Amino acid sequence: MKVDLYNKTGEVSGKVDLSDAVFASEPNENAMHQAVVAHLAHKRQGTAKTKTRDEVRGGGIKPWKQKGRGTARSGSTRSPIWIGGGTIHGPRPHEYKYKLSKKFNRLSRLSAYSLRTSENNMKVVEDFTLETVKTKSMAEILRNLSMNESSTLLITNEADQKLWLSARNIPKVQVRSFDRVSTYDILSHKNIMIMQGAISSIENSFAN
Repeated sequence: MKVDLYNKTGEVSGKVDLSDAVFASEPNENAMHQAVVAHLAHKRQGTAKTKTRDEVRGGGIKPWKQKGRGTARSGSTRSPIWIGGGTIHGPRPHEYKYKLSKKFNRLSRLSAYSLRTSENNMKVVEDFTLETVKTKSMAEILRNLSMNESSTLLITNEADQKLWLSARNIPKVQVRSFDRVSTYDILSHKNIMIMQGAISSIENSFAN
């Protein structure tokens, strides 16, 4: 398929060929959903923990005698039914692993790219860089491309420190090299801006 190629001033400078297998496949909603669930699960620390009755400090003495008071028997003030006592079946530290196969993960990214393309929310831009780190310059490029109103993901062929630093203070804008882009990154941004040099790298990554 052919799509318009833009320059950083927002003008159409030509056409560029995109692989139908990558950018025009049938999106698989289940694959995208599972990839997002896995991504969010991996971000969880899993460090939540409460103390059981044998971990709470104190309670080493019997609060009152066993018989004669007309009240319930009690052996510790750290019983779970007491204020200041332990917790029954509380959270314990554990990992939130959610593993996806390489084939399934590949399908989810293909689906995400194709979905954004079908929505006309993906633009291919001529390769550019910034001479100096300047947020104003990056913001102007986004305005020229009409991508300043919504969240935008800029995909480059290689990591570009100047671009990343120039975009990091702009709300809802992220810069990623093609090999660091996940399904969650694509779906969490409405607009996708891809550098022309990254197109072949993206297509080759799915060919392997």
